[in-house]
Amino acid sequence: MNNTVAPEATLSTDVTTDPAAAAAPDSATPAPVRVALVLGSDREGRFGPTLAAWLLDRMDERTDVQVELIDVADAKLPTVLGSPTPEVSRSLSRVTPRLSGADAFLVLTPEYNHSYPAGLKGLIDRHFQEWQAKPVGFVSYGGISGGLRAVEHLRQVFAELHAVTVRDTVSFHHVHGQFDQDGNHLDPQAPEAALNRMLDQLVWWALALREAKKVRPYGS
Repeated sequence: MNNTVAPEATLSTDVTTDPAAAAAPDSATPAPVRVALVLGSDREGRFGPTLAAWLLDRMDERTDVQVELIDVADAKLPTVLGSPTPEVSRSLSRVTPRLSGADAFLVLTPEYNHSYPAGLKGLIDRHFQEWQAKPVGFVSYGGISGGLRAVEHLRQVFAELHAVTVRDTVSFHHVHGQFDQDGNHLDPQAPEAALNRMLDQLVWWALALREAKKVRPYGS
């Protein structure tokens, strides 16, 4: 190093080249993003649980996310909106805190008649602040369209709820032919790569929004 460097710069160099300091863990590493995986189908004979299990296995390999499954079929919320009955209130008491505690959402949806299921819409419409200023990613499945039309409808819904939808999606076209009887994808390289690209975007937005809300709460 040039001996004419200012003393302050020399001191800085000495500190950063200390082996102990270089080996110290990065204290700025953010906590994993808490992702709520919302399984949006409650249809009898649904394929959604197979895809949800596949997603959970893939996401478990990542250290930057913690995933919790929220199944619309388990929530058992009626699609008719109104003052909640005691039974509906009990159901909401189980699902609402889990949505509220999430940093981000991954919505798994089939496509029914060019759109998404009523049960999923019911879960969405019974909540508002829980979605605000959080990112949403999508995994869709269906026939030739792969559920993409359902995703485009959902983007409009989540925009109204002040959520941020990430660009990339994962879609499974003719989904029943892509998995074996044990739920293993027959050719996983492309969908796994697509999932990781989408999760990278979801994590980026989740961390950015989480930090932003610490400085200024959303809507203030």
